[in-house]
Amino acid sequence: MSGGGAAGGGARPPEKVALTAQAARQLRRLRQRHGELMFHQSGGCCDGSSPMCFAAGEFTTSDADEHLGDVVVPAQGEAEEFSVPVWMSKEQYARWAHTHLTIDLVPGRGAGFSLEAPDGVRFLVRSRLLGASAAGGAAGGGPGAAGGAPPAAP
Repeated sequence: MSGGGAAGGGARPPEKVALTAQAARQLRRLRQRHGELMFHQSGGCCDGSSPMCFAAGEFTTSDADEHLGDVVVPAQGEAEEFSVPVWMSKEQYARWAHTHLTIDLVPGRGAGFSLEAPDGVRFLVRSRLLGASAAGGAAGGGPGAAGGAPPAAP
């Protein structure tokens, strides 16, 4: 992941978002069909609280959104490595700032607006609390932390 704001004092900010191998495979398929991609973590309503995948530029971000960083989809076979920016509304980020998000892929139809929906799968966010040094809180999971699948392997 890259991006997500600069840190003072030369310290690198903690990674805020990662990707499972299953999600990476789906993103490779979607990129072949739709070109460059982006995620926006939904805040609820019609689409629940799901990471929505769009063709880059099809969802307009603004000063009201926070760029969490870019997930890196490793090269595989003939597919080259690429990155996908991940956004969230600043209002929602204020509540999630202490968490690390892992984008996963599960069976089942998700929101109709996200590109993976016609494939019978949906992206899902798994969260865990950031460590004490990263967020000033207790390390590890906690109430509401949804275990995490490991990030994608190269």
